Amino acid sequence: QLQFVESGGGLVQSGGSLRLSCVAPGFTLDRYGIGWFRQAPGKEREAVSCISGSGSNTYYADSVKGRFDMSRDNAGKTVYLQMNRLQPDDTAVYPCAMSLGLQPCESIYFGGWGQGTQVTVSS
Repeated sequence: QLQFVESGGGLVQSGGSLRLSCVAPGFTLDRYGIGWFRQAPGKEREAVSCISGSGSNTYYADSVKGRFDMSRDNAGKTVYLQMNRLQPDDTAVYPCAMSLGLQPCESIYFGGWGQGTQVTVSS
């Protein structure tokens, strides 16, 4: 069963940067659309960014547009989320997940959830 493993989270100060990585051990990811999501305690899970299998189509939530950049490597092994100019409101657990085919960047269309990686941004 495909299940993602996320890494790269940590504690940073406001204005700092992190680069999250998403892999699925034993799988290549080039056939899947991949989404990064986040969920803070007491908050609903929200989409952060999604990328198509080809990498040609991307989506960014308005709250992160211009600050975050999603990409995937040419081998289809790893999907990244580069996060710049981080803010305390970005504090959350960040899981990644996949969709089959073309789907909106909304969590109900995605599966294979990992436990996520914790991002904490101090003021």
